[in-house]
Amino acid sequence: MTEAKETAFVPCSYRDVALLWGWQRERLPAGRPRCSLPPGLRRARRCRPAPAATTPPLGAAALRWVTAGGAALLRPLLRSAAAGGEGRAGPGELPRAGQRSARLPGVRNAGPARRFVYAMASGDRRQPQAATKPAFGEEEAAELVDKVFGLKAVWVRPLPSYDDQNFHVKVSDGGEAEGAEEYVLKITNSEDSQQPALIEAQTRAMVFLSAHGFPSATPRLTKDGGIMSVQEGGSRPGNQKYVVRLLTYLPGTPVAKIAAPTQLLYDIGKLAASLDKALTEFHHPSVSSLHRGQFIWNLANVPLLEQYVDALGQNEYREVVEWVIQQFKEKVTPKISSFRPCINHGDLNDHNILVVPGSPRGAAPQYRVSGVLDFSDMSYGRYVFEAAIAIMYMMVESAEPLRVGGHVLAGFESVVPLTGGERAALFLLVSGRFAQSLVMAAHTALLYPENEEYLMTTAKTGWKHLMAMCALGQEAVEKMWFETAAVYARRETAP
Repeated sequence: MTEAKETAFVPCSYRDVALLWGWQRERLPAGRPRCSLPPGLRRARRCRPAPAATTPPLGAAALRWVTAGGAALLRPLLRSAAAGGEGRAGPGELPRAGQRSARLPGVRNAGPARRFVYAMASGDRRQPQAATKPAFGEEEAAELVDKVFGLKAVWVRPLPSYDDQNFHVKVSDGGEAEGAEEYVLKITNSEDSQQPALIEAQTRAMVFLSAHGFPSATPRLTKDGGIMSVQEGGSRPGNQKYVVRLLTYLPGTPVAKIAAPTQLLYDIGKLAASLDKALTEFHHPSVSSLHRGQFIWNLANVPLLEQYVDALGQNEYREVVEWVIQQFKEKVTPKISSFRPCINHGDLNDHNILVVPGSPRGAAPQYRVSGVLDFSDMSYGRYVFEAAIAIMYMMVESAEPLRVGGHVLAGFESVVPLTGGERAALFLLVSGRFAQSLVMAAHTALLYPENEEYLMTTAKTGWKHLMAMCALGQEAVEKMWFETAAVYARRETAP
């Protein structure tokens, strides 16, 4: 698209563009407060009445859309016109007139207009980008297994994933189902595939943990004797390259699919601390690649979410996220250097921990952890980061989410007791992880709408839990967590 030589500022809102294409956006009456925050947040952030036009002007990217051939379409509804535009918009960049989306506000069920408006409103930093998630079919996956690993796939089934692509594969040397082994074919997204040292460090860490008794997958060697291979393919345009690995398939049910008893929450906290502690002995030439300074999923980088909040639109959820980011910058960021460092798994969520039934103790069902999945978010972090991540994700499907933290914390501190400063940051670290998960899911769902159902899994309950935490306030939430953890500590020290 040719850049316009001259542009005039166009005070165009989300609603302006939506109306052009026939969408309807719920109109907020003049005078209604912009933020609908819980009482605890209203005290910390004063809400301002909003004028009738409640959405912000679009950024520089919008000007290019308008001036580069779109002005004639947008002019009837814009309050100002673009000046001096020339060039043309490429195919697929504008939604077709007549297309409709049932719910333009928010992210769920957002159609082409929502994604178009988001790309414009986000300015230069969030322009439409090439897809990095692999797009291999089942036949192509079977061909990869044969080509790279010398194995015949008996059957191949897709597995849900965030930005990589996974297949459950049953293979045998002779192609017969009897005696076949099961693996996960993991195809890493094209962006991360440009960092082979990072992927090698993650894979070597999995092998290290497996050797030390942790239930982590290990790689099947390629025909060339390597732990991974770089391959082209898939249906994405261009000759994108992807790192391909074949990992052992671990048995079990994701924690997300069960009602986790307190015993399991404690064990998961203990696992999180034990895993990080074990990784202090992990040494490999590629380990330096785990220093991922601007990695968005590292908990130290919660402030980087400011680049992505446009994906939420204008609503009370965005207000809460912005409050969390501001509190994080003021109260957590200055103290991170005092928190004890370690290597974090970084994504001990309720879908990445597998369990199997354990020995029954009374009437309550018991479980033991049978698998730890997905090491792609590994990075150098802090012990307290891993505790916060585990607490947050164990809250997602819990019937009593605000009480989860005490049980997970007790298990974690049975291995690595937190310092006073680390404990004081725990509430905002958990809130920050909620913000990371919810904001990045909204952003990614706009880029990959076909994967929206999986991407928005946490959002089904996550917003409710984050709002409840903020409404109750840090002091009250910490009181529940710390009192529960203290009960466990007294049991362990009792004669």
